[in-house]
Amino acid sequence: MAINKNALIRYKTIDKCLQNHYRQWTMQDLMKACSNALYEMEGKQTDISKRCIQNDIRMMRSNKLGYEAPIVVYDKKYYKYDDPNYSIDNVPITEEDIKVLAETVEVLKQFKNFSLFDEMDGIITKLEDVVHTEQFNQPAIIHLEKNEDLKGLEHLEVLYQAILKKIVITLSYQSFKAREAMILILHPYILKEYNNRWFLVGCIEGGTDIRTFALDRIVSVEYDFETSYENNGFDGHAYYENTIGVTVLKQYDLAESHLKIDAANAPYVLTKPFHKSQQLIERYADGSVLVSLKVHLNFEFERLILGFGKAIEVISPRRLRKRIQYNLQVALSRYNEPDL
Repeated sequence: MAINKNALIRYKTIDKCLQNHYRQWTMQDLMKACSNALYEMEGKQTDISKRCIQNDIRMMRSNKLGYEAPIVVYDKKYYKYDDPNYSIDNVPITEEDIKVLAETVEVLKQFKNFSLFDEMDGIITKLEDVVHTEQFNQPAIIHLEKNEDLKGLEHLEVLYQAILKKIVITLSYQSFKAREAMILILHPYILKEYNNRWFLVGCIEGGTDIRTFALDRIVSVEYDFETSYENNGFDGHAYYENTIGVTVLKQYDLAESHLKIDAANAPYVLTKPFHKSQQLIERYADGSVLVSLKVHLNFEFERLILGFGKAIEVISPRRLRKRIQYNLQVALSRYNEPDL
């Protein structure tokens, strides 16, 4: 049930009043206390009616908000909590609440490397404490894909701050093919996650080409306060608009592809499109389908197609069909070798 801000202020005020056992609280006292509280919060005088407070008490007594407040009337005019230790802030957490909290904590913890969530860190810790204190033997419901041993995550915070505050960085980077690390002066633009790996996208000082760097190949990062930061109007959404993965190729490699998917896999591809440009072109009598999509013909796209094995046939463009054919032939040749 949605609660408006003023109602919540009144509930909190009534709760605070009834926790004070050193005085007696009449209906008029509660009305005045709520009016004063709203004035302090909103900066304007609000007259609270008797009916309004009566409705508030009725709501607090009910289970609609989970309060079930033990508010009683004595001497026919004074209000108090029948349990002197009760407060709406001490409402016990239900088993269903614990289930939700446990899964929520796991989701929030995925972002623990970002200072963007620093203010939530204490909240997450408190939630974890509640969950561990109250947790019954309940297996996780949500299982997120994550790799605890993934290298490079320690650089996320430094890179995030550099992008946020527009700071040039000195990057020590060693690709898989390089024998030693190279030093680059880089203008960082965005951080991109794909297939459970993180990448830094930016432009090298003095250049114009957009470059992509895997975080697990970064040796070290330092801020360069001497070099002026330039963004050159980079738009990450526009840059990756026609790309599956992180590899953006030249305009020549942006093409409309036609893929035929067999009947068994057609529902999966139609309900989870490879790309937002995907369109259904034709349904065949045997249940297979023909789809089109306009994307860069990059390594990630090829790997996606190859992952479906015999379920997908590339109809066009011809150069993509040839590359997929070659890869499948090489793979098949390895299985044609004598058994080891």
